Amino acid sequence: MHATGTDNAPRPVQLWWASLPDVRPGLVELLDPVELGRYEATADPANKLRFLAGCAISRLVLGELIGLPPADVPLRRVCPRCAGPHGKVTLDVPAGSAHADVRFSVSHSGDVIGVAVCRGAEVGLDVEDGAGTDVARVAPRVLGDTELAALRARPPAERHAAFLRYWTRKESVLKAIGVGLRVPLRRLRVSDPKLPPAVLSWPAQIDACHEVRMADTVVGTTHPASVTVTGTTEVTLLRHDTSAILRAWR
Repeated sequence: MHATGTDNAPRPVQLWWASLPDVRPGLVELLDPVELGRYEATADPANKLRFLAGCAISRLVLGELIGLPPADVPLRRVCPRCAGPHGKVTLDVPAGSAHADVRFSVSHSGDVIGVAVCRGAEVGLDVEDGAGTDVARVAPRVLGDTELAALRARPPAERHAAFLRYWTRKESVLKAIGVGLRVPLRRLRVSDPKLPPAVLSWPAQIDACHEVRMADTVVGTTHPASVTVTGTTEVTLLRHDTSAILRAWR
């Protein structure tokens, strides 16, 4: 269940946002060989730019934080199932170093790309564009029976926004605890969008319940986003626009 106790001070989570028009070809210089291979293998032009932007923002932000040139930031991706280089990205620094507690999460949807960074807790970020989403078709794959009934009870004009809020909350939780989409979203139950974000019940596929804290936000006026961190410390979101940084690179 969602924990009720809190630590004394809120945990700051830095949110860095950019949009696809800010992405420049020169940002490819920041990619390591694994990232470059994935970038070149991505056929869809928009997905290619989203991946490039996520890598670039991560490297620019983390480089500033740990005092390294962006291209030298040590990032690591390891799939927990096959050990391939495509798992959740982490900052690969030695245990006990000054930056060993830095965690971050990348999300992109539509023309928006975001990176969430915090210390001392695992973090998950999800943003959804939602444009053109067929809620009637997609909702049964994302929402449990109780959530789906609550969604259908809303006025039709409210259903799209409510569904996207459910969706961002769920994906941010699964990212934070490191299981990604290996667990069906509909098995994770979260609070109604009108209520403060919280996990109400965990899927049976997850070995143990987790203590998490969540926060909702909106990018611009159309992109709902949610952040989840592990632990019992409440979350404070600090937003930054990285558009100028990306445009200025090279």
